[in-house]
Amino acid sequence: MSKSDDKFADKAKSLFDDSVDSIDAATLSTLNQGRHRALEELKAGPSPLWRWAPAAGVATAVLVAVMVTLPEQQGVDTMPQSVADMEILLGEDSIEMFEDLEFYAFIDILEQENDVT
Repeated sequence: MSKSDDKFADKAKSLFDDSVDSIDAATLSTLNQGRHRALEELKAGPSPLWRWAPAAGVATAVLVAVMVTLPEQQGVDTMPQSVADMEILLGEDSIEMFEDLEFYAFIDILEQENDVT
């Protein structure tokens, strides 16, 4: 470190120490109480929510197993539209067509009107 860095660090430490020394008694008491509560929570052990972690893991595994096996039973043609949309978005194909979505929506409306009349 250079001398200017050392001077800056010394000045910062001095200002910090002065600010710590000037804390009022009420703030010190609040900080001390918070520290003691945190230490008591550490001694108490893990929270009750951690007790449910194994059950949540099993439920997640069952859900994933069901989701993996169902499309094989139903076939690929019954894929939900949102999955197909995600495949388009995540695919490596060009997404230039998305720049003109309003145009494609307009064409879709025109096609629907022609089918009705």
